[in-house]
Amino acid sequence: MISKDAVSQLVTAYIAESSYFLVDVNVSPDNRISVEIDSFHGVALDYCIALSKEIEAKFDREVEDYELEVSSAGLTEPFKIITQYEKNKGKEVEVLTKTGQKLIGTLTRVTATEFSIRVAMKEQQEGSKRKTLVDKEITFNYNDIKYTKYIIRFK
Repeated sequence: MISKDAVSQLVTAYIAESSYFLVDVNVSPDNRISVEIDSFHGVALDYCIALSKEIEAKFDREVEDYELEVSSAGLTEPFKIITQYEKNKGKEVEVLTKTGQKLIGTLTRVTATEFSIRVAMKEQQEGSKRKTLVDKEITFNYNDIKYTKYIIRFK
């Protein structure tokens, strides 16, 4: 069976001199290899094809049969690595915490251990009878969330 580490090392070496970054590699027990890449400037189909050919050149189908898929990280898929958070800084995201709280806000800050979003929330202001919209910055530890994903809006 082809190892996930072998595929990851090959892909990382291939994309090292480019603007692309590796998001995920999966190798199933029946040798279905799935590689997800991304870039701050989008992913070109030609690049996926070239990477696929590079992987096929390194793993001999005569020795081990496999199925290969090279693709970009999906727009509606949850973020898997910190670089995806960095890529989407300043954009609207949806966060679902492990406690079940779902928030939508603008991704404002990304560090190695946590990230922050700016959310418009209704709050009762002192001396006011009505709740008003207030921008709040909320910080999350990556371990405290189920997922974060980009929000697509058609205006």
